[in-house]
Amino acid sequence: MAEHAGTIHPPKIETFDVAAGTNTDPKGTVREVEEYRVEPFGLYMARPAPGRAQFHYLESWLLPDLGLRLTDFWFSPGYERDQDFYLDVVTVDRDGEVWRATDWYLDIVLREGRDLEVLDSDELLAASAAGLLSQSDARGALEIAYTTVAGLAAHDCKLRDWLSTMDIELTWRRH
Repeated sequence: MAEHAGTIHPPKIETFDVAAGTNTDPKGTVREVEEYRVEPFGLYMARPAPGRAQFHYLESWLLPDLGLRLTDFWFSPGYERDQDFYLDVVTVDRDGEVWRATDWYLDIVLREGRDLEVLDSDELLAASAAGLLSQSDARGALEIAYTTVAGLAAHDCKLRDWLSTMDIELTWRRH
């Protein structure tokens, strides 16, 4: 946990305002969204990523019942990463057309049909030790990660196959 000294932060909260067509990041930067789509199982968002060198576009799905945000980053040349999807462990609150995702530190990098990797367990533990989230919230984040890893592993790390067992069919612009 010492490696996070000075960098420990409270859980990040991001806002998705469907009616306004905007996405507000945890620092308060508001960005225009090209497309929102509300489905019974979640919310889809597609938007450019101005000001980001690493990627120029992103698509995300918020899946509240699974405690996940799934993102496909469209990496810029020279910044490509060996990943197909980036999964954030989150809780989602919804107030009408406004959705808020609280990021619980843990992330999963999915390489479709090959493998996955859980990231930032050290951040979760450091934040919990610092009192920035309750033990109950930390345990909940771990349980979401365990459930997700087990589900993906049982389906050969194929997102579509795993989600289909829960009648969730995601559509993406480039997948």
